Amino acid sequence: MTKPLKMIDLFAGCGGMTAGFTPHGFEPVLSVEWNLHAAATYAANFGESHTFWGDIDDALDGDIPDADVVIGGPPCQGFSNLGSKDVDDPRNTMWKRYLQVVERANPKVFVIENVDRFRKSAEFQLLLDEADNGMLSDYTLTHGVLLAADFGVAQRRPRAIVIGSRIGQIDLPTPTHSKVPKGDLRPWTTVRERIGKLPERPTTTSLPEAKATYFGQVVPGQFKWLDLHFGRNPRELSLQRYDCIPPGGGRFDLPDELLPDCWRKKATGTTDVMGRMRWDAPSLTIRTEFFKPEKGQYLHPQWDRKNPRDRVNRVITHLEAAQLQDFPESFAWCGSKIEIAKQIGNAVPVGLASAVAGQIRASLT
Repeated sequence: MTKPLKMIDLFAGCGGMTAGFTPHGFEPVLSVEWNLHAAATYAANFGESHTFWGDIDDALDGDIPDADVVIGGPPCQGFSNLGSKDVDDPRNTMWKRYLQVVERANPKVFVIENVDRFRKSAEFQLLLDEADNGMLSDYTLTHGVLLAADFGVAQRRPRAIVIGSRIGQIDLPTPTHSKVPKGDLRPWTTVRERIGKLPERPTTTSLPEAKATYFGQVVPGQFKWLDLHFGRNPRELSLQRYDCIPPGGGRFDLPDELLPDCWRKKATGTTDVMGRMRWDAPSLTIRTEFFKPEKGQYLHPQWDRKNPRDRVNRVITHLEAAQLQDFPESFAWCGSKIEIAKQIGNAVPVGLASAVAGQIRASLT
């Protein structure tokens, strides 16, 4: 490996993209994140000295260092299938702040990550216009939707990736895994491979008592590995519902007497809610409220049709969610249970970021 390449991470969250880039020889010289707990997690893993906790507008008021690469995922709620899809949502314009940093840092390459709907938005068309005759006219853009499972992540999570390069076109990475492997493609990584060895029954429902100080603020943390393997205390009615759901199943497997009114009256749609994962497949997208089974397919995959005693009737833990997002075992976390869940769900899967990083590193060297 040659000397490290300087990198800026914007809207960095807890550092999923940085975690994928640093093993390929990228050294962060600036990261920007407005959420205190996410910024603290980032600082705990990658260093506090280059981490800016605050609004990106405030960061732009200060010094922006030169960098070889700028990466980041501007807020996507305005584009998300789960959001309001409001074209006037102010969060949709955060990519413009991103471009202002690109203009000042003058990187050879930049990467924008977002939800797959981003490529169908009016904002994305404006981005293409900037490449045609605006501030990005020196850059050649490559863009597409990548599926995390195709790059070794045990999660079927699609993400839009835009690579801008002023050293020649850089193609998106090609898949290394496939649902139907052939040739050099390996099979998709399964849920079992990522969480199968973790204890089935957590012994606690709480995080340990721990405090850390970042940016002069005291936050809960640092928490590592089994610290995040805690359960919940569901109601008896919830347990009865969980017990009816087989792997790959969901709310349509519930008998009428266990259905809440809202589901009884809605005969179609929301097919993955109250769903149970499959051991032998990747998970569906890990969102920020994965600890709520009514939000998606988040029940633990262990379930035996013939033996009720051999069923794990709980949602996945924070640790299991982090593993399905491909975070390394050594990763440290800061924040409350809810704050850490947001960090996990909002992150770019580390394996997907690593695939993009490897492609860029090869082009730069």
